[in-house]
Amino acid sequence: MNRRFWLTGASSGIGLALAEELLKAGHRVALTARTLEPLEALHQRFGQHVLLAPGDVTDPEQVTAIGQRIAQGWGAVDTVILNAGTCEYIDARQFDARLVERVVTTNLIATAYCIQEALVLLRLGERPHLVGVASSVALLPLTRSEAYGASKAGLRYLLQSLRIDLAQEGIDVTIVSPGFVDTPLTAKNDFPMPMRWSAPKAAQYIAERLEKSRRPFEIAFPFVFILLLKAMAILPARLQLALCKRMVRAPAKTGATS
Repeated sequence: MNRRFWLTGASSGIGLALAEELLKAGHRVALTARTLEPLEALHQRFGQHVLLAPGDVTDPEQVTAIGQRIAQGWGAVDTVILNAGTCEYIDARQFDARLVERVVTTNLIATAYCIQEALVLLRLGERPHLVGVASSVALLPLTRSEAYGASKAGLRYLLQSLRIDLAQEGIDVTIVSPGFVDTPLTAKNDFPMPMRWSAPKAAQYIAERLEKSRRPFEIAFPFVFILLLKAMAILPARLQLALCKRMVRAPAKTGATS
């Protein structure tokens, strides 16, 4: 059955690849992102299957306007995929609280703004399904990931709790927990990214599992990488710390000494 989707973070990475995957399958997709050009390109290719709903999801007034635009266009949605996010890494030697604020605002607070509007639309939809893209980093504390990990761990808890409260309304909730995926964000990483997937591969994997009649609580990948993180997460705290400390890189040298 063709469904009506609302997808945020749709202009690049997993979001753009997932938009293509859903549209090729014949679904209708409302696309949200700050960058308009990739959304317009999809609109040119897929015509009336695309509803352009651009905007900045960190601005609650813009999110409200996006929700109203979708409501005016379709009346309701059946699946919402909240994928918009960002990543910045902490330097603990020069801890920057504003960095934490930026990351948490984009990954957690902005998602909450979208959930507020999404639930209005989903309650009018068919077999409503709320999907949030978290991260495998929430499974294990990792070096320099204080801000990103905290935001995604908060998002995970938010969605898990909502799953309980929305169950009586028949709204299913799925958490997506990717490992490393080739995106404009991960392209900035200056460290090894084991078992990395391409964005199209990740999008196909997610889309296939969203089609299942029994909706998964979680879509996590790659399997071996997720298994490794979960195994490390249950180790005794001192052993876990000893292993994770080995991932910390020495500070870069700022100049030669005479």
